Amino acid sequence: MCGIVGLYARSDRIRKSLGKHVGAMLMQMSERGPDSAGAAFYSPSSAASKVTVQHDDPAVIEAVEKSVKQEHPGAKVNHRASHLVIHSDNTPQAMEAWVRTSHPAVRVMSAGERIEIYKEKGHPADFVSNYTLDQITGSHALAHTRMATESAITTSHSHPFSTGLDLCLVHNGSLSNHNRLRMKLANAGVRFETDNDSEVAAGYLTWRLSKGDSLRQALAAAIRDLDGFYTFAIGTRDGFAVLRDPVACKPAVLAETDDWVAMSSEYRAIAQLPGAENARVWEPAPAKIYTWEGNTAGEVAA
Repeated sequence: MCGIVGLYARSDRIRKSLGKHVGAMLMQMSERGPDSAGAAFYSPSSAASKVTVQHDDPAVIEAVEKSVKQEHPGAKVNHRASHLVIHSDNTPQAMEAWVRTSHPAVRVMSAGERIEIYKEKGHPADFVSNYTLDQITGSHALAHTRMATESAITTSHSHPFSTGLDLCLVHNGSLSNHNRLRMKLANAGVRFETDNDSEVAAGYLTWRLSKGDSLRQALAAAIRDLDGFYTFAIGTRDGFAVLRDPVACKPAVLAETDDWVAMSSEYRAIAQLPGAENARVWEPAPAKIYTWEGNTAGEVAA
């Protein structure tokens, strides 16, 4: 089942209320995914990098914060429920490595220049409230509600999945060849935290991008190499992309106005946005890549 929402802001008024709008959209997807919810937000930072970590025990998060202040005095931290976002002048790679070495008990949710990922098992309404999404600003976001069918109901198994800097993926559907692909990608150096098939899709894109592919090239290759049925929404530093498999049996809707571009599994989520009644609305075609980055949009038939 599962529900996907995505929002790309084209105006300051949407950027300033990005989290509020994403939360309203996510609530409409609660019936499609009551097991867990998560969101990836992209926003500028005055620091060189952001690393988001999570642990269920507040004492562990407090220990990480104390350690950051002791070992990285120039860094800043922000709490949001069970998550901690570390803003640092070190590179994202260096800070992620430091976290994994110094605090192996925590989960690294994301690393990059702009991305923050929050996710939690439990009902989406609790997620929206506990994580005060209405206070978050930014340029674009992806979010997901999950009904577990392929793996356990845990925070780690929830979406979005991030397997590369400023990259994340949310997925509605199922992949049939993920176990074989996971072994191949792990041998190529891609790190996996779960047995979720969606994480393999994210890892596949990370691997293709590391080989020099553009995002569109990586997605075109995914149509060939990923067996199954799916709607993907992929977040990048500068925007997001949408792709459905060649059969396109999983639902998806796209819409745009001068203020925003939005996608969702169902139109009722998009209907929460200001000006939705005047939006251009369409169903993304099978095996067609849709991207929005910067001020550009593109549609590519793979």
